[in-house]
Amino acid sequence: MSYLVLARKWRPKTFADTVGQEHVLKALVNALDSGRLHHAYLFAGTRGVGKTTIARILAKALNCENGVTSAPCGECSACREIDEGRFVDLIEVDAASKTKVDDTRDLLDNVQYAPSRGRYKVYLIDEVHMLSTSSFNALLKTLEEPPPHVKFLLATTDPQKLPVTVLSRCLQFNLKRLTPKLIQDRLAHICDAEGIEAETPALAMLARAADGSLRDALSLLDQAIAYCGGRVDEESLALMLGTIDRDHVIRLLRNLAADDAAAIIDLVAELDEQFPDYARLLEDLARMLQRIAVYQLIGSTDADDEIAERVLSELAGLFEPADVQLYYQTALTGRRDLPLAPDPRSGAEMTLLRMLAFKPAAANSASVAPAGSADKPTAAKPGKAPSAAQPAASAARQPAARAAKPPAAGTKGWQDTEWGAIMSELELTGSLRLLAANCALEKRGGNTVYFSLDPRSDSLLTRQRKDALAAALSKHFGEELVVDIQIAKSAPETPHAQENRIADERMVAARKSLESDPNVQTLKNMFGAELKTDTIEPLDSPRSD
Repeated sequence: MSYLVLARKWRPKTFADTVGQEHVLKALVNALDSGRLHHAYLFAGTRGVGKTTIARILAKALNCENGVTSAPCGECSACREIDEGRFVDLIEVDAASKTKVDDTRDLLDNVQYAPSRGRYKVYLIDEVHMLSTSSFNALLKTLEEPPPHVKFLLATTDPQKLPVTVLSRCLQFNLKRLTPKLIQDRLAHICDAEGIEAETPALAMLARAADGSLRDALSLLDQAIAYCGGRVDEESLALMLGTIDRDHVIRLLRNLAADDAAAIIDLVAELDEQFPDYARLLEDLARMLQRIAVYQLIGSTDADDEIAERVLSELAGLFEPADVQLYYQTALTGRRDLPLAPDPRSGAEMTLLRMLAFKPAAANSASVAPAGSADKPTAAKPGKAPSAAQPAASAARQPAARAAKPPAAGTKGWQDTEWGAIMSELELTGSLRLLAANCALEKRGGNTVYFSLDPRSDSLLTRQRKDALAAALSKHFGEELVVDIQIAKSAPETPHAQENRIADERMVAARKSLESDPNVQTLKNMFGAELKTDTIEPLDSPRSD
């Protein structure tokens, strides 16, 4: 007996066996149970999510010899023949190969005749969007008022190409892409039933590579079984798919955090010996950065198939949230532009180096700037802003310039020290720095330091971060301190709010300076020009955490 591929062998035979698409199945089951059946159904969705499968199960439910039911028996001759693809009253049409109007007319010539064996004559038209305009016009009248013994089941991957006149005559169901978790669980169930030994990380890798399509996942599983010799393991599967070991991506992130360009180039050269898929490398890097961004904001992640929580916590502490967002966008752009690069390796290398080249300057760069640089004028876009914008720029540099060493631990003036100055010396990173920047120092009572937190940033407050802030303060002042953070409706100005206020003041100053510039006034008077103030932006705007 010839081998039957997994995608066909494990095609669901009933609604209960179908993976996902609960919103579609619930509507169909209720319609079948209540007898409220429409004459035309349209199933839309990407490839391999169950459009044709659900349509065939619906055809069985309509023609089962036990009656119209949401749970066809699968034993009667009608159910068996539909499963085997030889039921005479189920007419399957591939619209991609029968696009002409003559094909549609030939199909509709038999609509008026009663079904030969079944209860309903079911027309299943796959990829219906491929029909020509004339074919749609020929189908419209029959689709709107078919005989009572006829049901139309249409399937398409591109519903945007269907005329609205067709859409209005159908009940439309949009099938969703399956989540990696659903696909992974289904693959594990099939491997257990088939007696195939498979590692969980390997199945997770297959689920991600399937990109929401269960049929693609089963085809990849067939390929993996053949490639791995019957046992699906992560290492062999990574070679088959051209994916990158997660440890390499983690090392790459650590090198990015350390600004070590030489180590990045060496790591890419090491990866090149494995003939990797560089588009997949950038995709995995972007996926990891997304997990880091989520972890920085909420302190946890729901990715069961990804890196360990301990490693994710370590990586989240190495990056500023703004850097994570920049690296993520750069990875997406680099992946998009990879076909334009001279070769994939150089394209990936330039993407990684671009991350370092465009990394924002350190927040305290003004305190270590070369002599004389503090007096450089502020430039604004568009055009050149006169010196009227300089006072605001000087005000923006003051917080960093006056970040003096706080008094010694336990002195009387400790509670009067500016919190922004203290925070700049604690060397906080990641989400912990973001939490501290949105806190305002209220007072110190004994060994307890009291803070008020901006209510818009309450999601940053976790016990872990509060304990980490207390540990940083204790280390800095050389005594055991406890932190008490309360969410206040009207808190004093936080360092984050102060930076935003200074930036707004600088923006207002830059706009006023441009509006009063003689050159701008001349252009307005001579040519009727208009200054678009919403496009003005100071070039040396301070970095926001």
